[in-house]
Amino acid sequence: MADHSSFDSLTRRLDQYRLGPRLVEQGRVLSVGDGIAWIQGLPSAAMDDLLDFEDGSRGMVFDLGKNRVGAILLQESENLTAGTVVHRSGRILNIPVGDALLGRVVDPLGNPLDGLDPPDCRTRLPLDTLSPPIIARDFVQTPLYTGCKIVDTMIPIGRGQRQLLIGDEGTGRSTLALDTVIHQQGQNVHCIYVLIGQKRSTVVSTLETLRHYGAMEYTTVVVGEAFALPGLKYLAPMAGCAIAEYWMRRGLDTLVVYDDLSTHAYTYRELSLLLRRPPGREAYPGDIFYLHSRLLERSTRLAADHGGGSMTALPIVETEQGEIAAYIPTNLISITDGQIYLDRNLFASGFRPAIDIGRSVSRIGGKAQHPRIKEEAGQMKLDYLQFLELEVFTRFGAKLEETMARKLQRGRVLREILKQDRLHPQPIEFHLAWLIAFNEGLLDEMAPAEVAAWMDRLERHVRESGLGLETAREVWLTRLRAWVA
Repeated sequence: MADHSSFDSLTRRLDQYRLGPRLVEQGRVLSVGDGIAWIQGLPSAAMDDLLDFEDGSRGMVFDLGKNRVGAILLQESENLTAGTVVHRSGRILNIPVGDALLGRVVDPLGNPLDGLDPPDCRTRLPLDTLSPPIIARDFVQTPLYTGCKIVDTMIPIGRGQRQLLIGDEGTGRSTLALDTVIHQQGQNVHCIYVLIGQKRSTVVSTLETLRHYGAMEYTTVVVGEAFALPGLKYLAPMAGCAIAEYWMRRGLDTLVVYDDLSTHAYTYRELSLLLRRPPGREAYPGDIFYLHSRLLERSTRLAADHGGGSMTALPIVETEQGEIAAYIPTNLISITDGQIYLDRNLFASGFRPAIDIGRSVSRIGGKAQHPRIKEEAGQMKLDYLQFLELEVFTRFGAKLEETMARKLQRGRVLREILKQDRLHPQPIEFHLAWLIAFNEGLLDEMAPAEVAAWMDRLERHVRESGLGLETAREVWLTRLRAWVA
């Protein structure tokens, strides 16, 4: 029976065969090195076309010249040399997407890096697509809680917002992003953590942290390691965005962390200079702004008739010596909806997370903030900023009247309240509790050294009390006064 079926299949193929010339484009590698290949031929090649090399390597068209094509390598074998035959695949680069990616570690092409079988995904999406049009978007109106006291109260983030994490190396930018991912447990948010050009030790540490806190259940990690081909590091953020886009268009809320876009910009500059594109400011190509804007513009809140999902972006960018006026940081500040600035001096002084409240802002997150938190935090933020200004004068030994001395005391207590251990995100109900306690003066007589222990006890009390954001303020205040007494 099987032989008969095979014979019938062969007969049909022979009947359909038509004799005639067939044109096949074929190119040859002129030179290869540093993650790129120059190819002669392929006159019909277009930007972002996938190329198949005869030795098994793969590449993507990245530059079109008059007599040759420049390609970035996505897979490179040891046998790739000048003279290797190249064909157009007729496809553009895409990545598998779907729920099978939850808990997985993949490279920007969707290949598994965790030693497991390839994810069973029936859908594939292109890495680089147009951002949703204006008519498909909705207002940011739902909060995304990070678990950080300073952020959730004074620099709130909404679902669908793009909030930049900016600061020098070693100031806690990645830790804040990890805290945010960990805090999404039980919040029905799918997370994608993109590691761009990071050392393997950093990648392993990140994965161990996510696994330890149970965050891998709802997280996908996309890795373009430091030793990977430059093309893979360049594609890593687009791959993470495409994975999040699949869930967003199905009505789900997503969070994408890009760690970090400074390395991404360096990689793009490297590829552009190797392909002999004209350099601009700081040797970056002229389209570096467009590269990041088209990536971050894909993060939004979709209108209900377009799925109603959201993609929140937390891009990370590095500064040098606190210089936020550098080229890449200013580009990203202008693209995003606000920034959280982490200051090296604050970090060195022991104030952690080292967020500079005066230079941090959330332009649209306030519209998504719960009205109870907004009301309490507004008064608290004003008190803290006044304290910071007043504290400057005390350094010169100025004599203060009793009213000013009380403000200094309250400010020092508040500074201790705002400190928070790493990898210890806290619920929004706890933030409301200490905000009410501080605004009502329940902590005014407390010594700053006693604050940390008191806050730990308060957090346990709030978790056991069952009080929520909708509980009347009078009820909160009565319970807090009784608990303090």
